Amino acid sequence: MDVIISPSIINGDINAPPSKSSMLRAVAAGLLADGTTVISNPSFCEDSVAAMRVAECLGAGVKNDQGNVIIKGGLNPVCNELDCGESGLGVRMFTPIAALGNSKLKITGRGSLLSRPMDMISDSLIQLGVDISLNKGSLPIAVKGSLRGGLAYIDGSVSSQLITGLLMALPLADNDSRLIINSITSRSYIDLTIDILNNFGIEIINRSYSEFFIPSGQLYRPATFHVEGDWSGAAFFVVLGAVAGRVNIHGISTASMQPDRRIIEVVKMAGATVNESDREITIIPGELKSFDFDIGESPDLAPPVAILAALCNGKSIIRGTSRLKVKESDRGEALTKELSALGVKIINNNDHIIIEGSASFKGGIVSSHGDHRIAMAMGIAGLMADDTITIKDGEAVNKSFPGFFDELTRLGAHVEFVNKIV
Repeated sequence: MDVIISPSIINGDINAPPSKSSMLRAVAAGLLADGTTVISNPSFCEDSVAAMRVAECLGAGVKNDQGNVIIKGGLNPVCNELDCGESGLGVRMFTPIAALGNSKLKITGRGSLLSRPMDMISDSLIQLGVDISLNKGSLPIAVKGSLRGGLAYIDGSVSSQLITGLLMALPLADNDSRLIINSITSRSYIDLTIDILNNFGIEIINRSYSEFFIPSGQLYRPATFHVEGDWSGAAFFVVLGAVAGRVNIHGISTASMQPDRRIIEVVKMAGATVNESDREITIIPGELKSFDFDIGESPDLAPPVAILAALCNGKSIIRGTSRLKVKESDRGEALTKELSALGVKIINNNDHIIIEGSASFKGGIVSSHGDHRIAMAMGIAGLMADDTITIKDGEAVNKSFPGFFDELTRLGAHVEFVNKIV
């Protein structure tokens, strides 16, 4: 599906999408809890739907009941293959959980996920007693328990997602566990995981993020869990408010543990005004100036921050970008290619990106690279262009934010769909 965005006047209110990060963790916890878990304000993006499908394959009952997701927990695999779609978190979280049983299971996925590196999963689980094999370091993964617990050394330099999976699975292992972590990234996502585990009655002892102690023999308690608003998706509208017109976002809290809440720091640094209240923020444009910002702990902010930088007066530096290579696309290269096509002076130096800002973008045709966050970034760019921007494969937004273009329309954007599948 192609999406055509025309320059538009923006002003209004939107609702933040539900957090898929919280949703996936809650689905996994509901699976492991003996009883009925109720998830309110659920996410139904592609990654969340894939997680619910995996939970069902692992034995949970999952249904949509008047807008809530009801999960009847119980780990008892009924499938031989777990399809995680294009969710990197899904693979890294559900593989340790699948290793709790004695069934031989195949974990696979789709799209770019099939080529993303997964060695860290096998390297870690082998230390904990799991029989596991990969396909030349990538999916599919064949796993057969049992996850016995114990001591494991984990490389956290690429992603914290496997640590999340281990923290969720090891409370049910036979033995106490110690995870020794080297170079942990995205600490706030670990905080989010531990907070959600606490909601389900699980205790994790965090020793300054360099070591985690997980007591064995714990039991998940079913819970009523509310999915908070998603800062990763809302970040694009925060930037939109900074560059285009007042935007009021409901259902989002600056007290969240999600690392992408740091987008507020960036737009303030650039000169926008942000008014905060309980579960609501308002962003008002200002005279935008260049900035120097490190996204190392929140790499998903690279696309919206790049759009902001491209519209600021002066030369901005986005640091900590080396992790962008192993996302749904090589985001550093994708941003460089597409922003260059829109007339932006951008240099990708692997660990940092330099962008020289201007007042607007050129129109033209760009690609999403099959990446939801690149598609959303190009959507924001289209509103600030001299002419229309056509986004190839714009349906990529469905991975995390199916209503993205609807929310743009709500704010006054002119959006057309070509070859849309209904």
